[in-house]
Amino acid sequence: MTSLAPNPALKNDLIRLTLAEAKEGLRDKKFSSVELTQAYLESMKYYRNMNAYILETPELALERARESDERIAKGETRPLEGMPLGIKDLFCTEGVQMTAGSHILEGFKPGYESTVTQNLKNAGTVFLGKTNMDEFAMGSANITSYFGNVINPWKRADGKDLTPGGSSGGSAAAVAGGLALAATATDTGGSIRQPAAFSGIVGLKPTYGRCSRWGIVAFASSLDQAGSMTRDVRDAALMLAVMAGHDPKDSTSAPFEVPSFEKVLTQGVKGLKVGIPREYRLDGMNEDIVNLWEKGAKWLKEAGAEIVEISLPHTKYSLPTYYVLAPAEASSNLARYDGVRYGLRVPGKTLDELYENTRSEGFGTEVQRRILIGTYVLSAGYYDAYYLKAQKVRALIARDFKLAFQNVDVILTPTTPSAAFALDEKPTDPVTMYLNDVLTVPANLAGLPGISIPAGLSNEGLPLGLQLIGPAFDENVLFRAGRVLEEAASFKSFLER
Repeated sequence: MTSLAPNPALKNDLIRLTLAEAKEGLRDKKFSSVELTQAYLESMKYYRNMNAYILETPELALERARESDERIAKGETRPLEGMPLGIKDLFCTEGVQMTAGSHILEGFKPGYESTVTQNLKNAGTVFLGKTNMDEFAMGSANITSYFGNVINPWKRADGKDLTPGGSSGGSAAAVAGGLALAATATDTGGSIRQPAAFSGIVGLKPTYGRCSRWGIVAFASSLDQAGSMTRDVRDAALMLAVMAGHDPKDSTSAPFEVPSFEKVLTQGVKGLKVGIPREYRLDGMNEDIVNLWEKGAKWLKEAGAEIVEISLPHTKYSLPTYYVLAPAEASSNLARYDGVRYGLRVPGKTLDELYENTRSEGFGTEVQRRILIGTYVLSAGYYDAYYLKAQKVRALIARDFKLAFQNVDVILTPTTPSAAFALDEKPTDPVTMYLNDVLTVPANLAGLPGISIPAGLSNEGLPLGLQLIGPAFDENVLFRAGRVLEEAASFKSFLER
């Protein structure tokens, strides 16, 4: 395992700015978009062994940065003009390779742009490249990528390399390590919030339907949702305001106006009721996590919120429910990768052999495992026993949240049951790895927005996150409570240490 090389680019204060600060700096002409972009490209060069990017696009980035500088000079700025971002390699980017972290799509260049990335382009952003990820977003440690694992910029005291979390580990590592100002990500069962917690940054999963899924490679269509990785809560609000919006090309896109999320950041939590679900107190949960959770409740109470213990009784069924439904949807969605229409093709003597050869060589072990599980639970004789029953339990989990939000405004939980683990100590048992998502999966099953806030350090000096879950389409309450937690925690990021 390779340790991270020193990064001379860290001496450049430009890569320490938040999105909001960079916007102000460009507006006041303290630096140009080209200078800002070059600072990130230099940082990407020195931290290339972090493997945060599958593909770097420096020429395209500098071209767009120059265009932004020309617009700024004319006073024609857009919401995120000149901001250099990383794009998770699950988003289709016109004319630029998109692999979903898989060999089966290596070299594939989409002929169209995803709605979310088009929205970001229209807002003036600069794309630095495509960030690494678990293959087809299936993983919790960014170790299933065909292009190799990502290394977390944080280190344990013994110097061991750590996972950045997954599946959006490349985006998390890029933002945490100064290789992108912010990044897009996706969350199917915790793939934004868990890596954000492991990497000491803010990770936002909006309400299902808030951001279009059009042009995002599908894992589990009823669970997938685009979101962002940022350095603070304000940046998350800025990103969501641009990424969100109704899209007629996506039948699950919600036809709601996008509010001005940034305006609520100073409203605080006075008068809000914060729910603490007793079922999230897991047996054997790390003591550092429990202490931080209690501290987070105290911070919100001191800011004027009322703390209320609540019950979400079907929480214990969330993980098994998820690992029936998500693989079932994946087995259907991934059927299109057959070696005929696009991507890898491994010839065979018959059509069936072509399918078999292509999929065997193109898909990694974890993807194959989930396809097989999904095909099994959808098969005749097992559909009612597994898939249909899981759908019924999912409805009960959603009902638990609906009842809870009749009494509270927002829910506070830990994001993960532990801090990041060392890459050479990763669990070999898939079920143990799946437990990384135990605290994040319920929000996906219920389609609710969630955000992870970096709030403290473990005894080993590694970042820990607190999660806020809000009612559907009420991301504003997450930003209000998240800002309070952020200010109370005064967390120092990797770039500030």
